[in-house]
Amino acid sequence: MKEELVIANIIKIRTAQGLTKREVADAIGMNEASYGRIENGKIALSYSHLALLASTFRMRVIDILTYPQVFVSKEEAQQEPLEAVLQIRLKKDKQDQVLRLVFGDNNLEILNR
Repeated sequence: MKEELVIANIIKIRTAQGLTKREVADAIGMNEASYGRIENGKIALSYSHLALLASTFRMRVIDILTYPQVFVSKEEAQQEPLEAVLQIRLKKDKQDQVLRLVFGDNNLEILNR
């Protein structure tokens, strides 16, 4: 990923969180001028800077890289409930059998609503 894109994300996040350059610089243990040079691309952005910024923004490093989208790992995605819709075409006689199977005798009440 290009450093310019990462820096643009950092600026967007800082702005969205209402933080000034000075506040971010203080949080990562830097003076404001040096931090400004990072945002201006004059100083190379190191991983240690990125990790400190992530901590300051209360985010993960990967979320800074993929901002505004949040990276979801396979493990996290598997924890999310899934919704599935099943559609089956049946003849009328089979439809009644399936509805009774799914809803029991209450299917007539559902159909009549």
